[in-house]
Amino acid sequence: MRITDIKEARVSIASDIANAYISFAKMDVSILAIYTDAKVDGRQVVGYGFNSNGRYAQSGLLRERFLPRLEEADPASLLDDSGRNLDPFKVWATVMANEKPGGHGERSVAVGIIDMAIWDIVAKVENKPLAQLLAERFGDGEVDRRVSVYAAGGYYHPGKEIQGLQDEMRDYLEMGYVATKMKIGGVPLEEDLPRVEAALEVVGEASRLAVDANGRFGLQDTLAFADGLAPFGVRWYEEAGDPLDYALQRQLCEHYAGPTATGENLFSHQDVRNLLRHGGMRPDRDILQMDPVLSYGLVEYLRMLDELHIRGWSTRQCIPHGGHQFALNIAAGLKLGGNESYPRVFAPFGGFADSTPIENGYVAIPAMPGIGFEDKAELMKVFHAHL
Repeated sequence: MRITDIKEARVSIASDIANAYISFAKMDVSILAIYTDAKVDGRQVVGYGFNSNGRYAQSGLLRERFLPRLEEADPASLLDDSGRNLDPFKVWATVMANEKPGGHGERSVAVGIIDMAIWDIVAKVENKPLAQLLAERFGDGEVDRRVSVYAAGGYYHPGKEIQGLQDEMRDYLEMGYVATKMKIGGVPLEEDLPRVEAALEVVGEASRLAVDANGRFGLQDTLAFADGLAPFGVRWYEEAGDPLDYALQRQLCEHYAGPTATGENLFSHQDVRNLLRHGGMRPDRDILQMDPVLSYGLVEYLRMLDELHIRGWSTRQCIPHGGHQFALNIAAGLKLGGNESYPRVFAPFGGFADSTPIENGYVAIPAMPGIGFEDKAELMKVFHAHL
C-alpha cells in the first residue's frame, strides 16, 4: 500500500459573527485529500481532512513543510506491521521530523489535518467506522452508539438583540438539541447577564446552558462574571481567561463552585499536563475541551488522555471542541463525555452525518467505514469542488 497523491485547498467559512475575542469575517480552513492505491469493495481509499474552526487555513505550512516530508518518505516506512495499512504513529513521526519541541502554535493545526485524513484511510482499509477501530485498539472494544452533543452558538452579530438570541436557542431545541452554549464577554457584565437570563427562559434548566468567554478576561473580570453567573448555575463557565494563564484558572476554580471548562486552545500533552498540575481543575466537575484536530491530531490526543489517566481523571470529563465527525468518532470510540456541535455556523464542516439527526440531545455514529464524511453530502461537494 502507498500514498499516490495529496491535494490541499483553502476554503472560506467567513461570516459576520463574532465572539468576545475575534471576528470570523475572514475565517477559512484547509481541506485535504490523501489518495492511496488501496481499494475496498472496488473503491479507491481516499482520506479526507480539514481543520476545526477558529484557526485559519494552514496552506503554507502544509505545502512547504509537512506534506513534502510525507511525500518524500519511503512508502514502507509509513506502514504498520501487516504492510497493508498505514500506521498513524509512523506518519506522525515522519511529518514531525526535525521539529523542535515547544512553540506549538499553528503547526499543530497543520499536522492535525494530515492526521485526520490518515485515520480516515486506516479505518477505511480496515472496513470499520473509526469509532469501532478506536474502541478496539485503545478502548474496551465497545462503542458508545450515541454521543451527547450540545449546540454551540449565541455569537454576537450586528443587529442581533435579545429576541434574536432567544429565537436561536429555540431553533436548537426544535432541531433536537437539549443543551446549548452561548458567548459572553463581548459586552459589559451588566449587558451580558440579561442575555444569559433570556437564553435560560428558552432552554429552561440552567444545566442546559453553558457560557463561553473565549479567553477574553483578566482576573478581575473573570471573578466578576463568576459572581454574576453563580446564581444561575449554568452548565459550565468556559475559557474565562487566556488558555495558558493557569494561575487565573486556578483562582477561578478556587472562587467559583460551578463547573468550568477549558482546553480548546491547548495543543500538546505537555500543555494539558501543565493545566492539570497548575490550573486547579477539579475532576469531579470541570470539563476538558482539547480539540483533536487543532492539537496535532488523534496521535497527540491519545497522549493527552494518558495525562488524564495518570492523574485519575475520567475520559467522560472530555468534551472536545470542533463540532465535526472526527471528534464525534473519537468521543464514541474512547468514551468521552460528549461532543460540541455547530448546527447553524461554519457549514458544511460543522455537523454530522445526514443519516443521523439529533434526537433528544444525542447523535448516532454512521455505520460506514472511516470517519463517515461520505454520509455528509454538502461537505463532500466542497471536497469534490476544490480537490
